Amino acid sequence: MALYFSSLYLLVLASWLGQCIAQEDPTHEGCIHMPIIHSTNTHYFKKRAVSLSLTNRSDIAYYAKLNIGNPPQSVFVQLDTGSFELWVNPQCSNLESGDARFCATVGQYDTTQSSTSVPLGTSKQLRYGIGSANISYFTDDIALPGSTTTLRDVQFGVATSTVQEFSGIMGIGYGQGIATRYRNFVDELSVQNATKVKAFTVALGSKDEEEGIIVFGGVDTSRFSGKLARLPIIPAEQSPDGVPRYWVQMNSLTLMPPSGRARAYANSSMAVFLDSGATMTLLPAPLAEAVARDFGSAGADANGFYEVGCELEDLPGTLDFAFAGTTIKVPYRELIRNVPTNPPTCFLGIMPSEDFTLLGDTFMRSAYSTFDLENNAVWMTQATSNCGSTPAALQNMSVMPTLTGTCNVNRAVTGGGTTGVTTGAGGTASPSGIAGTASTTSLVSLPSSSIAVIPTSNTATGTGTTASMGLRLVPREWMWLISLAVWLVGC
Repeated sequence: MALYFSSLYLLVLASWLGQCIAQEDPTHEGCIHMPIIHSTNTHYFKKRAVSLSLTNRSDIAYYAKLNIGNPPQSVFVQLDTGSFELWVNPQCSNLESGDARFCATVGQYDTTQSSTSVPLGTSKQLRYGIGSANISYFTDDIALPGSTTTLRDVQFGVATSTVQEFSGIMGIGYGQGIATRYRNFVDELSVQNATKVKAFTVALGSKDEEEGIIVFGGVDTSRFSGKLARLPIIPAEQSPDGVPRYWVQMNSLTLMPPSGRARAYANSSMAVFLDSGATMTLLPAPLAEAVARDFGSAGADANGFYEVGCELEDLPGTLDFAFAGTTIKVPYRELIRNVPTNPPTCFLGIMPSEDFTLLGDTFMRSAYSTFDLENNAVWMTQATSNCGSTPAALQNMSVMPTLTGTCNVNRAVTGGGTTGVTTGAGGTASPSGIAGTASTTSLVSLPSSSIAVIPTSNTATGTGTTASMGLRLVPREWMWLISLAVWLVGC
C-alpha cells in the first residue's frame, strides 16, 4: 500500500513537472510546437463586448504569437494555410466595432524600436477573399515565445494600410520558387535548421477548446488515432485556379443525421483546398444549398449565410467529407455558428461560392493534418480530443505511412460538454474539454530512425535522462509512471 501511494504521488509530481517542461520549452532539435490560440481565449486577448454582426470574423479565428525584433515586440498573427506571406500591423480604425476592439489587442511592431530592423525598399498589395493589405518589406529577427529558437533576418511585410483585416497574417503556404520570390516563414525554419523537414502539423482543436497546436517539423500522435491517409496535393497547373495551394481531391460528401439515414450528395467529388484562414467552408452553390436544405434552412440571406435552428448544435449528426483513405466526420456542433443575439441566431458554417471550393475552419477543426511540402502531400485523419499532447520531431518524411495515433477517445478523460466528435473509425462521441487538460495517453509508436527522441530533463539534478533507463529494474506498480516518462520524451 505504501508503494502504491508513493507511486501515485510520484506520478502526480511527474505529471506536474511534465506540464511545466512542456510550457517552458516548446522546442527541441528539429521540432517547434506552438499553441494555436483561439480568439475566445481571454488569457491572451482582452475580453471584448459582444458584436452581433455575423460579418465580424475575429471571434472565431486562430492565432500564433511571435516576438519580432530586438528587443522583442509581441504580435499575434492569424494562422493561414491558404496564403504564403507573413505580415503585421493591421489598421484597426476602419473596422466594425467588434473587430476593431479585437484588432487593438493583437499588438503592433514598431520598426524604429528594433535595432535589427532593415527596410528592403519594396512594397506589395496582398489581396484575400475578404480584405487586403498594402505592405512594405522588412527583415528582422523573429523569436518563438517560450523557446530558444530565433530566426535571423526573416523577410516579412509591415502594413501601411489595410482593408477589413483585424490582425496580421502568417501565411504558411508554399514559399520561395513556388508562390513567393523570397523565403517565407516555413522556408526559413528549414533553411535555418530549426526543423529537419519542411513540413508542419495543424490541429485546431474543437470549437469549445481555447487552444490547438501547430508543430513545425513534426507531428503530434496524441491528436488522432489509427493511421494517416496520404492525399496528394494537386499541382498548380492542374488545380481549379492555377495557384499552388494545398489542393486535394474530395471524393464525396454525405450527411449522417441523428436518424441514421445517410444522404449522399450528388456532384460532390471535387478539388478543394485546405484553408485555416477561412472561417467558413465554401462549396458550389447547388451543393451548399442542398446541404442547407437538409439542415432546415429556407435559403441563403443577402450575404450568403444560411440560418438554421440552434437546437441542431446539440444533436449527434455529422457531415462526412470523404477522401482517399479517410473520412472526416464534422459534428453538427462544429458546423454551426451561434451568434449571441436575443434570442440566439444560428447559421450553417457552409456558404455558396462560384469562385473557390475550400474547406475552412468549420471543417479543419475536425481534421488532423500534416502538410508535407517536400513531397507535396497532406496526411490527414479524424482529429481527436482530450488525450493531451505529445509532439515529436521528424527526421525525414518516410515515417508517415507507419505513423500511428495514440488517442483512444473511448478512454479519454471527460471535461465539459460533449461535442459529438467521432473517431475516424466511427467510434463513440468524444467529450470536449480545454486542450491539454486530459492526461490519458499511450506510448508513441514512432520508428526511432525517423523520430527525434529527446531526453527529458531531470529537474532535481539538471542532468538528462532517457525514459527507458532502468525499465527492467522497476516493479509492475511503477509502469504508469514509466508510461508517463515515455510520453515526456516527445518534442
